[in-house]
Amino acid sequence: MCTFKLGELFCGPGGIACGALRSKSADGKFSVEHTWANDYDADTCETYRANICPDSPETVYCGDVRELDIKALGPIDAFCYGFPCNSFSNVGEHKGLENEKFGQLYWYGIEVLKTYQPKWFIAENVSGIRSAGSGDFEIILNDMRAAGYKLNVNLYKAEQYGVPQTRHRVIIVGIRNDIAVEYKVPDPAIYAQCDISARTALANIPQDAPNHEIRPLSAKVIRRLSYIRPGENVWQAEERLGDQFPEELKIRTKTKISQIYRKLDPDKPAYTVTAAGGGGTFMYHWTDRELTNRERARIQTFPDNYRFIGKYSSVRKQIGMAVPCKLSEIVVTAVLNCFAGIDYPSVEPNLGE
Repeated sequence: MCTFKLGELFCGPGGIACGALRSKSADGKFSVEHTWANDYDADTCETYRANICPDSPETVYCGDVRELDIKALGPIDAFCYGFPCNSFSNVGEHKGLENEKFGQLYWYGIEVLKTYQPKWFIAENVSGIRSAGSGDFEIILNDMRAAGYKLNVNLYKAEQYGVPQTRHRVIIVGIRNDIAVEYKVPDPAIYAQCDISARTALANIPQDAPNHEIRPLSAKVIRRLSYIRPGENVWQAEERLGDQFPEELKIRTKTKISQIYRKLDPDKPAYTVTAAGGGGTFMYHWTDRELTNRERARIQTFPDNYRFIGKYSSVRKQIGMAVPCKLSEIVVTAVLNCFAGIDYPSVEPNLGE
């Protein structure tokens, strides 16, 4: 039996950890246990403590990673980090590593790799990281290699792995150079028959599930939603209806973001759950209401008993920033199977769209 001791930076509310702790190799001999974690947001850390390590809350270090004493955290042999994506998002300005506040934060993960030399690590970021800055992505990869790791870099489309959401993320799996193990990308064809429709994803939520409050909407927003069909956003509804779409309900912005007042199509996977945004970005049910945070958590494949700490907006942010638990479980299980010497259907890494 081998249990990898897991450390995390930028742990968020525990999406990666939730999936990792559920993972086991096919022979049951390899698993993962929480050792320590860090995030800067107080509510996020409380959520992580409550769900991942309720018996050892002191192992979650809440604070700015730039002030964290990495050498005092303790030995680990597995490491995960979804370093902040603000500098690399397609929605942002692609400031890349020139953005001192966020762009350099990946380096603290490199420090962990150098300090503890874990046997393997997983790093996650938005798909836009590939084109951010001038060669930023390759700089990051080379720093990971220089820390002593061979890398497998792949663009994972969560909806192809049984997650009821269109969410594309780059995941880097690194295995220490001196270990004769090669990670392989799990074949998404295994999950082709999964029902990932929003209807199924949001069905049968217990009424007493935590974070399941329905936020009241203004009469104007409810009226606007009544003109929008499932799967449409406000501009598509306006184009379809023409003069029949009331003038006072139109959205007047220069940039037409596709998720503004967009309803879920019950027969398709949800669009990407986001962490923040103003009016019209909250995700909308096909029955003319905003999604509850529990429904957002369902789309992110958190279990119904996973309790998020904080006010409504804080919980929304935590859920939107998380890695889907199911995707984490699939990737970590594949890592464990590789260490166990167990073969599984795989595909070549792909960074294309």
